[in-house]
Amino acid sequence: MNYKDILTNIKDKKIRPVYFLMGEEPYYIDKICHEFINKLIKEEERDFNQVIFYGKETNVEDIILECKQFPFGSDMRLVLIKEAQALRNIELFDSYFDNPHLTTILVIAYKKKSIDKRKKFGKNLAKKCVVFESLKIYENQIQSWIVNYVNEKEFEIENSAAAILSEHIGSNLSKLANELDKLMLIVQKGKKISSSDIELHVGISKDFNIFELQNEIGKRNVYKTNQIIQFFSKNTKTHHIVNIIGSLFSYFQKLLTYHFTENKSRSNISSTLQINPYFVNQYETAAKNYNKRQIFQIINFLSEYDLKSKGIMNKSFNQKDLLQELIFKILHT
Repeated sequence: MNYKDILTNIKDKKIRPVYFLMGEEPYYIDKICHEFINKLIKEEERDFNQVIFYGKETNVEDIILECKQFPFGSDMRLVLIKEAQALRNIELFDSYFDNPHLTTILVIAYKKKSIDKRKKFGKNLAKKCVVFESLKIYENQIQSWIVNYVNEKEFEIENSAAAILSEHIGSNLSKLANELDKLMLIVQKGKKISSSDIELHVGISKDFNIFELQNEIGKRNVYKTNQIIQFFSKNTKTHHIVNIIGSLFSYFQKLLTYHFTENKSRSNISSTLQINPYFVNQYETAAKNYNKRQIFQIINFLSEYDLKSKGIMNKSFNQKDLLQELIFKILHT
């Protein structure tokens, strides 16, 4: 069952006896647990009919005993296990799953990993209870996730603003959601969330970020690129050279893929590079400024300076010097 189906079932009180929530992405598991805790049992009935366990502090036998209790003054009880990945002998639930107590809703939140589906317990899960697997979001999906999250709440966000948030926060969906929720409280509905809003309310510069660095390098804009590098050099904790090199490596890999892609239509490039169609023109521009031979050379530079940034083949240069030297070589290849 998917995320939205489970939320709908909670809202409509069409509940199954056991829900097993697992996977690398904790955001959706936390959201589902929040809905169960706040929407399933009426507030005045929770003292007697809602129990929350933590995997490190309990055991399967005690949880099963709690599940077999009858509700008091309510139609159902909720037993929810947080951090269930810390439970020992979790496979002992198997016998309970065969005959669950029908007035108890058992929710097991098994976060940051999944049950091995090759083993007996994993194979039987889907047969005996509702299983939801929360998969880790990939880097190329983050911008779309941001846009969809905002659109679902009847707001809009500029592609450039989504790109800045994506680059700065990464795949931490909980943090992204928190920042977007703040922005939607501040920005008037009907007005798109802009890069300026990101800079003003989140504290990420709309002009001095990794996304703009890639864009200016792609245009071979020496002056603007060096401005950004000077800005980064003043705050190396936020803009560490290892992260910058990683982002540039990904950028030039995509640019190389662009060169080797025969069908250069906007839709195909967007699909092949896994980027928002809005940004295809930036790769078109960069491809005119860097041919295949130059890109191969730049990738070699990036590999070399990645090692130097980690202290290999480098004892005297600091981060600022390394970054300036690397960018000079890229722009003058």
